[in-house]
Formats: sequence, C-alpha cells, structure tokens
Amino acid sequence: MEEVGGGGWGGVAGAGCPGLGERVARNDGSIGFVMTGPPCVGEVTALLRAVIDPELGADIVTLGMVPGVSVAADGVVTVGIKLTIGGCPLRAQIKKDVESRVAVHPGVRDVRIEWGEMSSEERTDVMLKARWNARENAADTAIAVTTRVLAIASGKGGVGKSSVTVNLAAAVAAQGFTVGVLDADIWGFSVPRLLGIDEPLEAQKVEGSDKPRIIPNELVVGRGLSKGLLKVVSTGFLVGEDTALMWRGLMLTKAVEQFLNDVEWGELDYLFIDMPPGTGDVQMGLARMLPRTDLLIVTTPALAAQKVAARAADMARRSFLRVCGVIENMSAFTCEHGTSYALFGEGGGQALADQVGVPLLGRIPLEPAVAAGGDAGVPVALAGTGPAADEFRAIARLIVEEVAPPTNMAGCSARMLGMVAAALDAKDAAANGHQASDS
Repeated sequence: MEEVGGGGWGGVAGAGCPGLGERVARNDGSIGFVMTGPPCVGEVTALLRAVIDPELGADIVTLGMVPGVSVAADGVVTVGIKLTIGGCPLRAQIKKDVESRVAVHPGVRDVRIEWGEMSSEERTDVMLKARWNARENAADTAIAVTTRVLAIASGKGGVGKSSVTVNLAAAVAAQGFTVGVLDADIWGFSVPRLLGIDEPLEAQKVEGSDKPRIIPNELVVGRGLSKGLLKVVSTGFLVGEDTALMWRGLMLTKAVEQFLNDVEWGELDYLFIDMPPGTGDVQMGLARMLPRTDLLIVTTPALAAQKVAARAADMARRSFLRVCGVIENMSAFTCEHGTSYALFGEGGGQALADQVGVPLLGRIPLEPAVAAGGDAGVPVALAGTGPAADEFRAIARLIVEEVAPPTNMAGCSARMLGMVAAALDAKDAAANGHQASDS
C-alpha cells in the first residue's frame, strides 16, 4: 500500500499518474481524452480530502487518519483508515463517505477499507491537528478583535477562582476601562452574587441586527477619572439562584457560544471569563471559539491543588492558548497580632509558575474581608482596605501594564485625555461660578 503524505504521490502499479486513458475524436473534430484506467494514488488522496471527520472537523487526510492507499490494475482501490479508537461510533459514517467519494472516479471498480486503530502518540497528534485547524478557522463572535480576553481557570473547584475573577475585573475596570465578565461556570454560577447584581437579562432590538440581542447587566465602578464599566452575563441572571442546571456537555458549550455571539457586548477593553473547574467541554469549546484567549491559572499553596492546576496549563498548551500567569489564592492568614499561618501550605503558586514557565503574578492572602465583600456583593478590590485588596489591585495594574496591555492603547489614551479635559472644564466652570457669586 502506498504511503500517504510527504512529497510526491505514487501511482498505479505499472502506470504513471494520471490514470490510463485513450484519445477520442469529438464530433467537432477536436481531440478529447477519456479515462479508461484506474486512478493513481494522488487522485484517490485528493478525493479523500473531501471526507470530513464529523467530530474533529477536518478532513481525514490532513488529520493523518489515512496511512496508505493502494490501487490495483483492475480498479480496486484499498484505503487504510486509522480510527482514534477501535469502537469509534463514527466508523459507519466515515466508511460511507470514503466509499462514495472514491467511487466517483470512473476508473474505480471497487473500494475496500482496511481499518486500524491509532496508537496513543498518533491520537495525540491527531487531536493537536484538529485543535489547530479549529483555531485557524474560528468563526467570528460578538467580541471585538481589539478586546483582550482573559480566562480565569483552575484545575479543581474550591480555590476561589470566581472571587479572583470578579475582583480582578472590578479592579481593572476601576482604572477607567470597559470590562466584560462572562460567567462560563454554567452549573456553578456565583458571579451575580459576588457583584450584587440580580436583574434578569433582557433581549432588545439593536440597530444593525435582524434579531433581538441579549443586553448585559452593567455596573459602574470607580470614581472621577478612573470611572469604568462592568458588563456582566451569567446563567444566574436567567434562572433562580437555587435552581440546579442539569445540562450535558453539548448544552454547556452551546450556552457559552450564545453568550459570545448573541450578547450585545459593545466595545470592550477586556473580557474576563470565569471558567468552570477542570478541562472539559466548556474549556475545549472556548479554545475553539476564541482562540486568542489568554489563561490566568488560580491555585492555592497546597501541593495537591498545584498538581491539579497543572492540568489546566497542559490543556491550554494542547489547545494552543497562552498561559500568561499564575495567581496563588488563600496564600496565608495573618492574625490581629501579626502572626502569619500557612493554613493551606506554602509554595504551590511559585512551583506551578516555575513548572509552566510563566510569572507568579501575586499571592492573595486569606482574609475575612474577601468573603464578606463577596457575600455583600461588593468586591474587596473596589472599596476594601488591607493586604488582600491591595494585592488584587496590584495584580490588576500588572495585567494592564505588562501581562495583557489593552490592544487599543490609542483609544485608551484618547479616552483618558477626554476625561481629563472634561474634569478641567468642570473645575473651570465651578471656579467661574464662584467668581460670579463673589462679584
């Protein structure tokens, strides 16, 4: 069997490529060419490129699922197909597509398939190719290309990922930015309570759209020149806080897809995505839909949490997403006497950052004010004082200045200058008013 891939193609035994044929005279006196022989390997391979794996979304030749093709002189074509697993449920569909595609060649008398199963290394290679193909062919979303997208991820639950997401988003917005918050933790949504927002989402007719679009809830944060805006979307705005969502993986991915496509986000400087824990359907779907996403990984100091969080980094690498930093949450507790206690161990954040090869952006101490702010719907990063609030704000500044600066810096500068000009005008107007009253 002729190996598929690499440089030139092989052909039929005893014949070159293209296949055998004969010249015939047409009624108008011109000379035509009629295929009378079997195809060559190259022609068969070209036909197989029209066979798409329904699950992986790319053709079986590009994915490396066709290890070889042979063509007999009598027109019998044998195609080798390697499936990711022996009991692949898509086998019948692939068989039908291969046979129908190859049979269109007039020189093919019969199509036979030799099935095989990939090794673990081959499966890994196929999945990498499929993810890269999905990345390169990602459909447009409602998220502007100038928006910096940051997904806050963790390997396991209970590390304070949602609290970190909300506080960082609020701290970045308080620097004068417009920040979206997408609660992609569909089952375990907590963003609405953490931000103190309970208004249901509504769909409205929007200019330029032929159908109503979801309008995110908004929250103004900061004051004066640093006033910013949060735009928030969560399934918690669609169902009651105590309602259990019993959705399968496909429904979860579709929900995130709807939030990315059907929400009127408008112009965003940043989009913070609160990811569900683990490395499942939502994570893979996001990598496909928003391949420019950067990941911030949250872990606690505990060794066990660090080891699990490393899987989130591995998922990002396999999905061609950039991990831009690690944040250690619940770092230590300091009592009123000034003594620090490493209740959850120590060193896990730095160890994970070293393992992944990215910076440790900060260590957020274990502090009652963080939980109290979350329960009250007022992120500690906005109005709070103390080490935890200071660390959230420091990480937010690091994100804006170094880790993921705004893409549209010119627009940010113009906006800030406009805010300065407006403040000076207001000050002048107030001064003129005082002078008028004095006179």
